[in-house]
Amino acid sequence: MTTRTTPLSSTVFDSILFRDAFGTTKMRALFSDHALVQRYIDVEVALAKAEARVGVIPADAAEVIARESQIERIDFEPMREETDIVGYPILPLVHQLVGMCGEAGRYVHWGATTQDIMDTAVALQVRDALDSIDVDIRELRGILVDLSKKHRDTPMAGRTHLQQALPVTFGYKTAIWLAMFDRHQQRLAQLRPRVAVVEFAGAAGTLASLGDKGFDVQKALAAELQLGVPETTWHVARDGFAEAVNLLALITGSLGKIATDIMIMASNEFGEVYEPFVKGRGASSTMPQKRNPISSELMLAAAKAVRQQAGLMVDAMIQDFERATGPWHAEWIAIPESFILASGALHQAKFALGGLIVDTDRMKHNLGISKGLIVAEAVMMQMAPYTGRQQAHDIVYDACRTVNESGGTLAEALAALPEVTRHFDRNAIDAMTDPANYLGLAPQMVDRAIALSSEI
Repeated sequence: MTTRTTPLSSTVFDSILFRDAFGTTKMRALFSDHALVQRYIDVEVALAKAEARVGVIPADAAEVIARESQIERIDFEPMREETDIVGYPILPLVHQLVGMCGEAGRYVHWGATTQDIMDTAVALQVRDALDSIDVDIRELRGILVDLSKKHRDTPMAGRTHLQQALPVTFGYKTAIWLAMFDRHQQRLAQLRPRVAVVEFAGAAGTLASLGDKGFDVQKALAAELQLGVPETTWHVARDGFAEAVNLLALITGSLGKIATDIMIMASNEFGEVYEPFVKGRGASSTMPQKRNPISSELMLAAAKAVRQQAGLMVDAMIQDFERATGPWHAEWIAIPESFILASGALHQAKFALGGLIVDTDRMKHNLGISKGLIVAEAVMMQMAPYTGRQQAHDIVYDACRTVNESGGTLAEALAALPEVTRHFDRNAIDAMTDPANYLGLAPQMVDRAIALSSEI
């Protein structure tokens, strides 16, 4: 007999229905309650070891604390109840750890303040989460390199202001995407030393409770946790975490740009690319013909949501004096949600781009729908040496009006003008009105982007 339980989740992050659309199992696990409390314990144990190493607490006490402080022994229900009363989870945790450690319990949390433990635990979470994002970006860049190589010379219409402008190649477009994520990979590497740092400074950030041993303990704690040592106390200097979430906003913003391109190019009127086919994916409940770009839609939604959290993190930087009265709490919302959303968006991007269906024939067809007008600039520039730039512009302008008003192609309109045939035969006219012959340095830009990417 199957036991049915009523789903109780109320957000997309924990929802049975939506959690895998907006996040990944790995990132949810990194920011789960269990993982967070484990990090609190890790910090408390590392603190005891660090203090024993520099002679602040007895070595045997630190050994007992390290041995007995086990998350499996935590009773989460009373911890939840006490957290609701206290407002923070560290005092409830310390009460339980003290009980586990017997006489050695008197040395648990020695010289620390609640925010020391919580900030350092989150620094550990963010460090590990950035490692995961780093891997995702590297994998996505590999996919974009492959697309750029494959479509280096695949001509398509380049569009500005949603209008056909000049020919480009699809590889040129994906190389631009690649370069964005090359920069994000570099930004992430530059960010990590600024955010993966220990916070241990005591009640007002001065390490007063440890006398002349404060810096020694701080350095030893950082070594235990493989974190950096901060220049100063950062209880109210929140630029590191704010930078991390704003980097996620940049990453998901780039994914939103890619998603927008894919969604428009996948519309029936364009029909140039499609997300990978999976039976039933993107289906409509009423229109059987529909094939909605689901991954792109989720990427775009994530970009919008993380942007909001990035703003919240910047707002939370405005903190009063040496310990804040409320902005700190906003981080508890923004940091986990932003990392979960970013990981989900990267997962969707790897799926969509890894199996992207590119219709090169449709790209060629769309490139020709302007009947050659898309390369009017090319014709003007080739005629200019014979007629002068302005006269060439006027000649081509008149030919374009003929196409728009009377039909035919730009090549045909040009071939009917003596000012043109005086300098170009029909073969030359056909060649200079072929969009594939006016790609500029797009293919070479692809080569350069791929070469530079390989160095990162």
